[in-house]
Amino acid sequence: MAGVLQVLVLLVLLAAVWRPLGDWMARVHTDERDWRLELGIYRLVGVDPRSEQRASTYAVAILAFSFAGIVLLYLLQRLQTLLPWSFDRGTVEPGIAFNTAISFVTNTNWQSYVPETTLGHAVQMAGLTVQNFVSAAVGMAVAVALVRGFVRSRTDRLGNAWVDIVRGCTRVLLPIAGVAAVALVATGVVMSLRAGVDVVGPDGRPSTIALAPTASQESIKELGTNGGGIFNANSAHPFENPNPVSNLLETFLLLVIPVSLTRTFGRMVGSMRQGVSLLAVMAGLWGAMLAVIWTAEARTASFAGANLEGKETRFGIPASALWANATTGTSTGAVNSMHDSFSAFGGGGALVNMLFSEMTPGGVGTGLYSILVVAIVAVFLAGLMVGRTPEYLGKRLGRREVTCAVVVVLTMPALVLGGTGLAIALPSTRDAMTNSGPHGLSEVLYAYASAANNNGSAFAGLTVTSGFFQTTLGIAMLLGRFLPIVAVLALAGLLARRPRVEPRPGTLSTGTPLFSVLVAGTVVLVATITFLPALALSPLAEGLT
Repeated sequence: MAGVLQVLVLLVLLAAVWRPLGDWMARVHTDERDWRLELGIYRLVGVDPRSEQRASTYAVAILAFSFAGIVLLYLLQRLQTLLPWSFDRGTVEPGIAFNTAISFVTNTNWQSYVPETTLGHAVQMAGLTVQNFVSAAVGMAVAVALVRGFVRSRTDRLGNAWVDIVRGCTRVLLPIAGVAAVALVATGVVMSLRAGVDVVGPDGRPSTIALAPTASQESIKELGTNGGGIFNANSAHPFENPNPVSNLLETFLLLVIPVSLTRTFGRMVGSMRQGVSLLAVMAGLWGAMLAVIWTAEARTASFAGANLEGKETRFGIPASALWANATTGTSTGAVNSMHDSFSAFGGGGALVNMLFSEMTPGGVGTGLYSILVVAIVAVFLAGLMVGRTPEYLGKRLGRREVTCAVVVVLTMPALVLGGTGLAIALPSTRDAMTNSGPHGLSEVLYAYASAANNNGSAFAGLTVTSGFFQTTLGIAMLLGRFLPIVAVLALAGLLARRPRVEPRPGTLSTGTPLFSVLVAGTVVLVATITFLPALALSPLAEGLT
């Protein structure tokens, strides 16, 4: 009952902020006035906030901004010894620095190192925390550009990428993260610039308990659906997530923007039913996978009556299952329990969440544009069945639009299955698997699903510090982030050029429960056709044996 109560409280909180936050984000990206702080930023970087960009220019701006972030974050790690608060932790090894730079800029936050012994506070604050803000703002900007493609007609302009990124940070992420950081400190999350505190253990041996400026990174880590922990145990660490109250607050933070963006979408396109229909798809799939993970963990036999291996006793089965479902459904990657210790079906549920292309409800911005792409595919399939030209939100969908949508849909499966197959085929990489058989395959499949979906969580039984994994996972993170973004912006540009058409008697109604079922069915169908053979050899085989 305590677990059910947590879920109910979470849903009530999300429902309470859905309208005000969704409406605010719509005003943020349609407001013609700029704040003074924003004007100062535009002058500093030489941007005209009144100019608008074509799809190609918008995409170049996103890619250039992200590339600059990778270079700067890489240099910060390589020059760490010159920075304050480095605590003699040395220069980060080139392969790890490269992988980490890509990871945080792509909103993946995959970590193949021990944070409290590898990175100093300066790199954490000036490098990782900054990227937590701007990578989330990039995702939101791309989603808004796609919505503008539906709203606008006979134009090649999608807005200004620099304005969208700056407003996402100044008007949405910074205010909420600031308030959340204070709330987390009140619950007991650590906020300190000290390296650590020296203690003597019960066995008489001295040791150092690491400290860090945790609350400020923890708040945006969850709010921006980033996931990288300032401690190695991530949100299972008592300094990051000390009690059930902080756990519930952090779960709320990682869901609140992706959920509220459906309201933003409905407000911007002028039909709230459209946003609600997409929210229904997200909520239905999210609830179904929560039931799978929770049931699998609660019914797995052990001495305690359930599978408590790898879970914190202060959270138990319900909060661990709730978090695992939320974090893998939102491309966050933060964990409050060890996913590798979940039962076969419980861990498989977390894996399937990512193989749904993380749109339940998905990351900040990425969830919205991913589910819109699937909606386009669903409309196209429905049009094929009835022999009519597909239309969505007053825009006819031709070959080029559907091609862009298909590129988005197929990028992630190609990276996941290609990377997994290559890793399993090479004898040298199979040695990195702690486990053999179906669970070993699950570990590798989970790693590439996490990287290609920009999630960042992992089955910890797989050692990924070798050059092969650092390189291939880095490539999966890069392509998994930026190929869909380029295709989505190309799609937005094509839609913006299309004239609006009035609904006709044969036009598919897209703001209905039937359409929600059609989109949800498309999500499940694509994932099943693509991944069922791989899943049958990994978590399904393990669970059935």
